[in-house]
Amino acid sequence: MYATRLVDSAIFRTFPEYLPALRPNQVFLGPLLLFCKIHFVPLSAKSARLSPWLAAAVWALVVAAAALYGVHLGFSGRAFFIGLAVAAVLFAFELFLACPTILEKFSRSPAQLALPLVILIPSAAALLYSLALVGNWRLALAALAYALVPLSLAALSRGRPAGTWQDYAAILLIWLPVEFRWMYRVFVFPTDAGLAAWPLTHTLTILLAVGTALSAFLLIRRFERIGYSAEWRRGDASLVLSHFALFVLIAVPLGLALHFLAWAPSGTRLRALPLSAAGILFFTAWPEEFLFRGLLQNAFSRTLHNRWAALALAAVIFGLSHILHAPYPNWKYVVLATIAGLFYGHAWMKSGSLVPGALLHALVDISWHILFR
Repeated sequence: MYATRLVDSAIFRTFPEYLPALRPNQVFLGPLLLFCKIHFVPLSAKSARLSPWLAAAVWALVVAAAALYGVHLGFSGRAFFIGLAVAAVLFAFELFLACPTILEKFSRSPAQLALPLVILIPSAAALLYSLALVGNWRLALAALAYALVPLSLAALSRGRPAGTWQDYAAILLIWLPVEFRWMYRVFVFPTDAGLAAWPLTHTLTILLAVGTALSAFLLIRRFERIGYSAEWRRGDASLVLSHFALFVLIAVPLGLALHFLAWAPSGTRLRALPLSAAGILFFTAWPEEFLFRGLLQNAFSRTLHNRWAALALAAVIFGLSHILHAPYPNWKYVVLATIAGLFYGHAWMKSGSLVPGALLHALVDISWHILFR
């Protein structure tokens, strides 16, 4: 039943965004394809699901790449090890909860006994980083409050329909400190000149936000129809490609006319594609789709009782979230990001999953990264 071509196509059919990261590095290809052969459903099935084993393989590759890149930049020692370990734990929290089998286990009674400990993993990781690397009790308490207050709000509205004021308050408390970079102070790195930002500062901030949101809305609040489970269904490829083609037809001429985009293909950026593609997918596209579509658009659709109004409102807020990019206020970016948000949100509406929208989002960002400036 498992045809030979499954080995060649399973991972690319299931997670095509990972294709650019594999082909230039054939040393990684064999083990990953073996995981796919063993842990994905046959080609004739209507969908494929992310298995814990493939998630573990992807996690190990990304963490190993981050470690090698850090060493290349000159980082080493205890502080680097702790910082990387915290990032690895938070990334595992983001990635493994996207495995449908793991999510399903948390709905069963035996696994629910461990749920309180699982929920506290992001806050414990942030606390460890703050105390072990920064050594500042105020920042440690700020990190703890950032992680725990949204959980408390989620617990207050558990069992009620989505779209309560506690839901919106929790989303704002998770999002705004990241948007305005207040949480960057928590994830600084000790250097000879004192505490300073480092390459993982932004990534750690994003991962803590995702982990906190997952604990609040997926594990405590049990939000419905987020679509966080990573499943690749028949029709998703055409959905992603058709939305991408239509977006390009609109956004590229508009971006060039507004002088927001300039045609500037880069061989250097192309050569760095495996690393940049993984970074864009896991630390930009997936987290933003989770926040703006899985949470905000989802909640708006319940509050407004109109999914099209929810799509438009979430897209506008997504567009406005880009206004701080230089030169401030960047209204050109707001306009194009709002249009992109309509396409990402529609992909989420059509599929009921974050996967197509995240792939579309990653494809747009990667194309921009390589072809324009």
